[in-house]
Amino acid sequence: MIKSMTGYGRARKTLHGRDITVEVRSVNNRYLDCTVKLPRAYIFAEEAMKGLVQKRVSRGKVDLFVTVAALGAEETVVAVNEALAKSYIDALRHLRQLGGGEVKEKWCVTDLARLPDVLTVTKGEEDLETVSADLCEVLEEALNAYSAMRETEGGKLAEDIRRRLDAIEALTQLVEARSPQTVAEYREKLLSRMREVLQSTSIDEARILTEAAIFADKVAVDEETVRLRSHVSQLREMLQSEVSVGRKLDFLIQELNREANTIGSKCSDLQIARDVVDLKAEIEKIREQVQNIE
Repeated sequence: MIKSMTGYGRARKTLHGRDITVEVRSVNNRYLDCTVKLPRAYIFAEEAMKGLVQKRVSRGKVDLFVTVAALGAEETVVAVNEALAKSYIDALRHLRQLGGGEVKEKWCVTDLARLPDVLTVTKGEEDLETVSADLCEVLEEALNAYSAMRETEGGKLAEDIRRRLDAIEALTQLVEARSPQTVAEYREKLLSRMREVLQSTSIDEARILTEAAIFADKVAVDEETVRLRSHVSQLREMLQSEVSVGRKLDFLIQELNREANTIGSKCSDLQIARDVVDLKAEIEKIREQVQNIE
C-alpha cells in the first residue's frame, strides 16, 4: 500500500498513574528525520521512541510531541533535613544570646521552613523501563492512527498517478502512430521539390529513397517509446508494492522525462511536438505527486 509522507496521529492513555498524550506529525523529506519533544523528566525514553518510529516510517520529517501528567501525589516526597534545621535553631538561639537576652524568640516553624534547604521536595523512585514502555505503548496507538491517515492519502495519490499513466500511454500511442507518417510526408515533400528544380529532367528515385531512409533513421522514436512503455509498466507495479518505493518512483520519473525530451529533440513534426508537450506535462504532474510518497 502506497503511503503519503504527510500525516497526523494522536493517542491519549492513562497508565500507572500518568496521563500520557502523544502526537505524531510529518511532512515531506528526502530521508527520515525524527524529532522527539519530551518533558525533561522523561528524556530517557527518547531513543526507544525514535526506534519505534524507525520501524514504522522510512522517509519524512517526523515530529513527536509528548505530554505527561502525574495524576497522584504519592510520587512526590517532602523530606526534612533535620540536622540542618537543628543547626538553624541553634544559630537563632545564639543570635538571641548575643542580643543580651533583650531579643525575644519571635520565629516559628513556618519561618524555619522558609530557610534554604530545610525542606526538600523529591519525586519517588520510578521504574524507567516501565515508564518507557508506557510511552511507547501510547506512541504505538498514535502511529496506528498516523499510518491510517497516510494510507488513505497514499491511495488517493496512487489513483491520480494511475490516471496520468493512462494519459501517458495514450500520448505514446499517438506518437508511435504519427512517426511513420512524418517519414512519408518528408519523402513527398522531397520529391515535390526535386520535381520543381529539375522540371523535365528525370528524377533519381533511388536518391529519394536514400534521403527518406536517412530522415527516417534520424526521427525514429521506436526505442524511446518502448522504454516509455516499460517505465510506465514498472510504475504500475510499484504502486502495488507494500514497501517504501518513493525514491524508485522518483528515479523512474526522471527516466520518463529523459525519453520524452529525446522524442521532442528528434521530431520536428508539429503534431508530435504538441503530443510531447502534453506528455511532459503529465510526467511533471506525476513527479509532483511522487514527492509526497514515502
